[in-house]
Amino acid sequence: MTYLWIILPFAALTLAVTLATLTRPHFGRRMISSAIAAAVLVVLTAVFDNAMIAADLFTYPEDDISGIRIGLAPIEDFSYPVCAAFLIPAVWTLLSPRERA
Repeated sequence: MTYLWIILPFAALTLAVTLATLTRPHFGRRMISSAIAAAVLVVLTAVFDNAMIAADLFTYPEDDISGIRIGLAPIEDFSYPVCAAFLIPAVWTLLSPRERA
């Protein structure tokens, strides 16, 4: 099983839950905040994944990754922090009581 097949359900869940918050207040502001958080997490992932891979703490089987890399880190590694940046606020929003108009 390739990492792409592992990522797809998480990405689909993230998209579905995020879209479920579309009618909740401040959707646009939440998306901007999530995008900023995702950008920060991608930079941190790039720095620390590259450092850990360079230190030979772990490797990825070439057969299981796309081959696209940012430095030493496979592009698939960046999907988890991006999903987290959108999924966690969306879940929080759905679990929060609705604001009364």
